[in-house]
Amino acid sequence: MVQAVRVSRSREKAVTGEFVDIAGERFYAIRNVDKMAPFFISVVSNVDHWLFALSTGGLTAGRVSPETALLPYTTVDKILESAEHVGAKTIVRVDADGGKQVWEPFNREQDWRYAIDRNIFKSVLGNKLCFEEINHDLGFAFRYTWATSEDFGFVRSCELENLGGHTASVDLLDGLQNVLPAGLPRYTQANSSNLADAYKWTELDEDTGLAFFALYSAISDRAEPCESLKANTAFCVGLEERKTLISSVQLGDFRNGETMQQESHKRGIRGAYLVSATIELAPRGAQKWQIVADVEQSQSQVVALRTRLQNPAEIAQAIAQSVDRGSDELARIMASADGFQAAAEESVSVHHYANVLFNTLRGGIFDDQYNLSARDFARTVEHFNREVYRCNRALLDGLPDT
Repeated sequence: MVQAVRVSRSREKAVTGEFVDIAGERFYAIRNVDKMAPFFISVVSNVDHWLFALSTGGLTAGRVSPETALLPYTTVDKILESAEHVGAKTIVRVDADGGKQVWEPFNREQDWRYAIDRNIFKSVLGNKLCFEEINHDLGFAFRYTWATSEDFGFVRSCELENLGGHTASVDLLDGLQNVLPAGLPRYTQANSSNLADAYKWTELDEDTGLAFFALYSAISDRAEPCESLKANTAFCVGLEERKTLISSVQLGDFRNGETMQQESHKRGIRGAYLVSATIELAPRGAQKWQIVADVEQSQSQVVALRTRLQNPAEIAQAIAQSVDRGSDELARIMASADGFQAAAEESVSVHHYANVLFNTLRGGIFDDQYNLSARDFARTVEHFNREVYRCNRALLDGLPDT
């Protein structure tokens, strides 16, 4: 019996770090990040988003609290173990060597197949995180960047670039796996996930490509009607002539070269949002697209979003403006906390910013410089210590407005 031996195609390179500019923004880059042990990265926003990602690509994300998660909120070890089944997923079929070669960026189980480089980039502001994989054998680079938008939720901007000298035909499958429905209690998701799956109801609006992730009914042991009236949503901007899948059941078929069949309705299984398209890439050409997802959308919000998706160019511009506005507002929040420092060493000023950022996340900022509302101050004293408030009532009542 002959046993196949897998030989790593990944070239041994040193891990390096540097500051770089990407589309006018400052990022810190870690080259050959896959040579390091996996580590956790937080991505912040100017509003209520939370996103925690591993350097290998696995992540959890949501808004406000773990009760309103987009992707399962769990411990870091489980995020590491479930990276191939939760969150971002990309599979590429490329014409090479007389046939179709399958490439799955960021899949550590396939590191032996190709000579690859993996890099990550985090914005100095802390609200964008980019993953990049370069496949030297096939001559392609794939990168995606997580960002946040107050209006649209989580924005995953993707780019597939042809590094070769010839036009290439590429079959692409990309998106998110295990997208949670709205209204799923955290305890149920963590401790009764199979039960939760039975309640899941995923639909696709085929006219716009907007997917809805909801519960067939609220999960309850009581013998009473209990409706679930909100949905998590996902949509794609930038890929023409695409097919949309709302589950992961066809991933194996895609790897085997089969044509994808669009899905419009799935019940009782975990939801996903995956888009499939065939694209032609000129030498040094690139294809860009975005996957956008949000949580806890009401019926009126879903209807309004569906209407906006009738004009893809307009909504793409609105997404870009919303992301830029979020970066500006985050910078203003940090400026009010003296987060920006001028120093000869960029790493020193960025380290200062990071310290102030996390202090701000924990403790907030002054709303109006050092001016306080006397009325709010008095209410706070009364709330925390009624006896002190009673003894000093005359003093507190006599304070000026600010």
